[in-house]
Order: sequence, then structure tokens, then C-alpha cells
Amino acid sequence: MSKLLQRYLGAGNALARLQDHAARLRRLQTVLDGGLPPQFAHACSVVNLKDDVLVIATRGSALAVRLKQMAPSLMDHFLHAGYPLQSIRIKVSTPEETVVQRAPTVRTVSPAAKNQLREFAATLPEDSPLRDALERLARLSRES
Repeated sequence: MSKLLQRYLGAGNALARLQDHAARLRRLQTVLDGGLPPQFAHACSVVNLKDDVLVIATRGSALAVRLKQMAPSLMDHFLHAGYPLQSIRIKVSTPEETVVQRAPTVRTVSPAAKNQLREFAATLPEDSPLRDALERLARLSRES
């Protein structure tokens, strides 16, 4: 078997292992959600399972402290669900950044100004970036 084929088959095998691990984490998340009070479920997520150590991320340090206190009962909950764990590690995750999108700028120009923009743009070379920008400004602007 060629080295290229061995590498290809190895990559496919690695992908299958990764998919299996992701599916296992999803199942563990479902079990975790069932073992937490409803107000905690939205702020906790299973991030990894390695060597029977479950890693859970929380959205705040106060919740992390509370989960550490709940760890023994959570381990019992996972044991009853068929997942014997050696331990549970709690991490505080970094807050997710929210991207604020600004409302698009509305440009208003008079009809006379629109005509002047178009006339000036027509005097510029066809491949001019300024010409493109002026034509776009005239096209997208609302008349005042």
C-alpha cells in the first residue's frame, strides 16, 4: 500500500474518531442538562471528555463554584446514565463576544447633486475606482 493511500486512510480514520467524540460530547451534554437545575442548563456546556474526566465550561465564576459543590451529585447522575466518570473539572469560559452591527448609513442628496455626481463620474476613466464610488453613491443615495 502506498504512503499516500495510508495517509488518506489514516485521515479518514481520524475524522471518524473525531465524529465519534463529538457525538459522545453531545450525548453527555444531554445528560448534563438533565442533571442541572433549569436556571443553570443554559450557562453550562460539556467541552471535553478524556480518560474518564469530564470537562464542563461555565459562563461565570459563581456558577463554577456552585458546580464544583454539585460535582459529587453530578458524578452520580452520570453514573446512573451509564457514564462512569473518574472526576469532573469545571472551567470558566471566556465570554462570547457579540458583534454589534450598525444600521446602514442612509445617504440623502438632492436630485441636482445626484446629477452632478453622475456627470462628474462620466468624465473619469471607466476603470477609475473614484468613478465606481461616485456612481455607487449616486445610485444608493436617497433623494432629499
